[in-house]
Amino acid sequence: MNIQQMMKQAQQMQQRLQKQMADMRVEATAGGGMVTVVLNGSKQVQSLKIDPEVVSKEDVEMLQDLILAALNDAHRKVDEALSREMGGLMGGLKIPGL
Repeated sequence: MNIQQMMKQAQQMQQRLQKQMADMRVEATAGGGMVTVVLNGSKQVQSLKIDPEVVSKEDVEMLQDLILAALNDAHRKVDEALSREMGGLMGGLKIPGL
């Protein structure tokens, strides 16, 4: 295989991964479902749902903590999904840093 073929394959893999990232949706919750966050594979927030029962002027900090917990969990899930996708694309080849 020559270098041009390898570069072409690498570009195709990158395009597939970018499409998968755009199509990916990861959902995470906090507080027993009181806060739900959906992120795409690029870690952009697609939706945020807050149960009205958790909204209280007296306890804004709890709501903030729930939102942060849901966002952090969603970020972790995206990282795990991308790691699995990269592993599949690379055929199980382990590359340091990926």
